[in-house]
Amino acid sequence: MQRTISAKDKYVIGVISDTHGLLRPEVTEIFASVDRILHAGDIGGPDILASLREMAPVTAVRGNMDYGAWAGDLPETRRSAIGDKQLFMIHDIAGMGPANTGIQIVVSGHTHRPLIERKSNVLYLNPGSAGVRRRHYPVSLGLLYIDNGRLDAEIVIIDP
Repeated sequence: MQRTISAKDKYVIGVISDTHGLLRPEVTEIFASVDRILHAGDIGGPDILASLREMAPVTAVRGNMDYGAWAGDLPETRRSAIGDKQLFMIHDIAGMGPANTGIQIVVSGHTHRPLIERKSNVLYLNPGSAGVRRRHYPVSLGLLYIDNGRLDAEIVIIDP
């Protein structure tokens, strides 16, 4: 299913993943003025989505650790439009097939490793893990900026 996220010239989108049931208080401050929040899976429970919805509208996909009745309505992938930009969300990018053409933004999670990468005019954003620290990766989230058609992204490190 494809959705369009309003129509304006500038957007600030909060991007979060791998919360695993933990929503740190810093997220509220960092996402204070975002237009929308994207959660790339491994949410950990419906209370996380409810708390995020108090900040901004939320678009989410199911991660490999999201199961039970609450997660049943979450899609594994989602394609949306933010203004004139096409966005594809998936928890584990390894499961992304080649059929997704015309996309300018790919948001994923799963690895707990924050990453911003551009390949063939596509911006790939993995915000890392905003939940419990795993391995040596930082606790982090992302901000996606769309300004008059220009795409940019930022990783925000949270120092717990």
